[in-house]
Amino acid sequence: MICFPNAKINLGLNIVSGREDGYHNIETVFYPIELKDSLEIVPAKEKKGTFVQSGIPIDGDPRKNLVIKAYQLLKNKFKLPEVDIYLRKNIPFGAGLGGGSADAAFMIKLLNNYADLNLTEKQMEDFAMQIGADCPFFIRNKPVFAEGTGNIFSPVNVSLKDYLITVIKPEIHVSTREAYSRVRTRKPSESIKKIISEPVETWKDRLINDFEMSVFEKYPEIEIVKKKMYDDGAIYASMSGSGSAVFGIFKI
Repeated sequence: MICFPNAKINLGLNIVSGREDGYHNIETVFYPIELKDSLEIVPAKEKKGTFVQSGIPIDGDPRKNLVIKAYQLLKNKFKLPEVDIYLRKNIPFGAGLGGGSADAAFMIKLLNNYADLNLTEKQMEDFAMQIGADCPFFIRNKPVFAEGTGNIFSPVNVSLKDYLITVIKPEIHVSTREAYSRVRTRKPSESIKKIISEPVETWKDRLINDFEMSVFEKYPEIEIVKKKMYDDGAIYASMSGSGSAVFGIFKI
């Protein structure tokens, strides 16, 4: 059984306030895009299943991959069969595109179908939340306005299907933890919901990613990529999440 976990971009990202638990309250719109990994599970050839990752190399111990974490999370709750897992990475990591979170969420959905667990979307979102703050988004995988730590969703009416979205990932890895440690919290002067309800041509200089100020200060190369997007005709460009990927929205 195979699926294709997709990336996301952030349309605006306000870091509203700090929290007592050490996290931050944010406001953003998660928007799914067509950049995809592939994830396949098949019956294990041996007594114990294996994990094979190809494509873009991932740093760190493969046994700590979020796909494995998702499998173990469900295995602790349900009687899951042993499986061989094949993950091909096309979504770069350390990019703010949610690739690892997408893989974990799609693994939950894949196992739900494969093992006939009959989990509801809400139950799958609850499992996904135990893996990471933006994992639940990928369960329903539709544009949403996200609040809290990125886990409280409300629907939004926004579509970029008539535009070209281009993503550039510089050879820079931005640590999410480091990005949050350098960011300044603020109350936004204008609602993201209001801005995205208006034409894309009006978003520039209004739809802000609060991570950009501190990330651009440390990594000016990323700001150069954003400026190049505008030079090449983007009607809106922004860093996604905490970076380092930058996306541009172009008229077709």
